[in-house]
Amino acid sequence: MAVDKMMIKDDLYEAVNGDWIKDAKIPDDKPATGGFNDLVDAIDKQMMDDFDAYADGKENSDDPRFNEMIKLYKVAKKFDFRKKVGPKALKRVLSSVKELQSYDDYQAQWRNWVMFGLPSPVNFDIDADMKNATVYALFVSSPSLILPDKSYYTPEKQQEHDQLLGLWTDMVATLMDKLGYDKNEAARIIQGAKDFDALLAPNVKSAEEAADYSKMYNPQTVAELTASTDQLDLAGVIKRLVGTTPEKVIVMEPDYFKALDGILKDHFDLFKDWATVNVIRDYASYLDDEMREINGRYNRALSGSKKPISQRKFAYYLARDVFSQVAGNYYGKKYFGPEAKADVHQMVERMVDVYKKRLAKNDWLSKATREKAILKLDKLGIQVGYPDEIPAVYDQLKIDEGESLIANLNQVSYVKNHEMFSRWNKPVDRMRWEMSAATVNAYYHPFKNIIVFPAAILQAPFYSLKQTSSQNYGGIGAVIAHEISHAFDNNGALFDEYGNLNNWWTDTDSAHFKQLAQKMIKEFNGLPYAGQKVNGKLTVSENIADGGGLSCALEAAKEEDDFSATEFFINWATIWRMKATEQYEQLLLSIDVHAPQKLRANVQAQNLADFYTAFGIQPGDKMYKAPEDRVNIW
Repeated sequence: MAVDKMMIKDDLYEAVNGDWIKDAKIPDDKPATGGFNDLVDAIDKQMMDDFDAYADGKENSDDPRFNEMIKLYKVAKKFDFRKKVGPKALKRVLSSVKELQSYDDYQAQWRNWVMFGLPSPVNFDIDADMKNATVYALFVSSPSLILPDKSYYTPEKQQEHDQLLGLWTDMVATLMDKLGYDKNEAARIIQGAKDFDALLAPNVKSAEEAADYSKMYNPQTVAELTASTDQLDLAGVIKRLVGTTPEKVIVMEPDYFKALDGILKDHFDLFKDWATVNVIRDYASYLDDEMREINGRYNRALSGSKKPISQRKFAYYLARDVFSQVAGNYYGKKYFGPEAKADVHQMVERMVDVYKKRLAKNDWLSKATREKAILKLDKLGIQVGYPDEIPAVYDQLKIDEGESLIANLNQVSYVKNHEMFSRWNKPVDRMRWEMSAATVNAYYHPFKNIIVFPAAILQAPFYSLKQTSSQNYGGIGAVIAHEISHAFDNNGALFDEYGNLNNWWTDTDSAHFKQLAQKMIKEFNGLPYAGQKVNGKLTVSENIADGGGLSCALEAAKEEDDFSATEFFINWATIWRMKATEQYEQLLLSIDVHAPQKLRANVQAQNLADFYTAFGIQPGDKMYKAPEDRVNIW
């Protein structure tokens, strides 16, 4: 790819991606296109063709789990059949909501509602205990809001609040009209649901607040949690979910539970309206295609997508997501393979070694903290490509092709949730995959101290045997090191080598790190983008990881005989290319912990001295940043 190196002095991202951005077309069914998105599109096509071959009997599998996934794909494709049958399956679920006359009635059903994924004023989850990461604990939090984030309910965003809530109201009214509701009754129920949502909004965490993991761990006894409200019996439902009364429950949003009694008291009718609307929204897309199109209008308005995804893609996404590890295992073995898996695993280990050397030479950490950081890397779990084993729960997922899509999905929800709650107080399977190998992404899990690189991301422009080593380091190398850096970002740094929330820093080191993190917050905070501004506090952990990842990958690249700084930085900018709708860019600024792609590419490059040398950048050039303003943490 020919890049005008003089233009890089003004804007690295635009110089590398400008021509592509001009010509790129955003698919009608998506809010964006670009590096990550292009890979997703290619994988979707590949996998849909394969699914069709199995569904049509042209291919056969001897894996019963894979065959159940294909059955679900076939059931999900029966749009004409669902149109003929009508909304009977949804109306059966709605009748159970309509019959509720009090919180006592709901209490009697609550456990089943949770198991089937029906609306609940409390979200229950099982994950590694943050202070004892070898054992699964019970977590509780708030339900989701109608609008994307708590910040949309503030006076500053009144215009967006009113506009989006208006779109949501119109959509739900249309859905209810199609389901045969009287218009006045529908309007009353919708208003009740919005009123209940307005009671939730001031008491839940914003995306910025939720991004701070240190505030997530608030253990309470079941008795303390139950004292939050006398409208519902939290102890009773917890006992029915996990089979006994736990010694503690991890409360992720204490303010919400302090407010829970006031939210529920004298508001049963509003709660029932909220539950009714949530059930309609949760299930409407599984009826005929018209209902699916209507039910997606609000989310498409949020993201700027012009059209719903195709029927074929809808069926594929549904089957793939329900059987995520089965689909990922198939993709990984067929399109990635053991040879590439071993190669990338070695690359991850090389990056870990580079990171260890950098930590050993670190000039601002004390010896004690440095040694603990290196120990954390020694204990780091690495998952590459696809899982060696698929969790046993997938053996229990059975699809009945004679049943409705809703009935099948209800059964799947029950089996999955039953298995999840059965994990409570059992040993944590640290290497259990949580992301499908067919997902274009990667992550670090602080409670488990593991990094995961699914097969789907391990292709060009991130990684290819056809690319130079510098290109690969500027792509997948920087992504690998980014995930390693999460072990030492403002959240990851709170957890020890076993994933326990445990301070392993000296006070002096911790104070210095917080100062550096503040510099990263300041570097990004207020940067203009898409007519709005970046929230430096919301994005700080990802920005720290980007900075550490890029500098670490650069050091590894420099050890290769064919090192080229220009190739390294050009591919770094290439992987972040994205063309998106303005609505989507603005939505991400409110809720995404990542900075905008363009700023990820440019600002982190500006922090590295080698970038200036590679492209001859001098004071006066737009990409120039004075050395004292550059932020280097790892």
